[in-house]
Amino acid sequence: MDEAETRYITAIDRSNPEKPVLTLDAPLEFKHFAKLQTFGEKVFDMRAEVGLLSRNVVYRGDPETSAANEYGATIFLHSMGDDSLTARLSYIELQNVG
Repeated sequence: MDEAETRYITAIDRSNPEKPVLTLDAPLEFKHFAKLQTFGEKVFDMRAEVGLLSRNVVYRGDPETSAANEYGATIFLHSMGDDSLTARLSYIELQNVG
């Protein structure tokens, strides 16, 4: 819960356009969860939270399956367990999210 980290992107290797590699200004101190998880017959692609602080953020669902499945992306916001969370999302673009 208290392991959010701020790093700056210093380089982007686009030699594989499907999986660009980011170089950060410093190593990450903590492990960040990223895995496919299966619940019943559904598989969910779980990724670490990421925010781009220097420009607008595009939050994008899978363009090939989102419309057919009628869902695409979910944004989770969590409080400390007391439902005290307030959030404001601005300067974001949502694509293929349902």
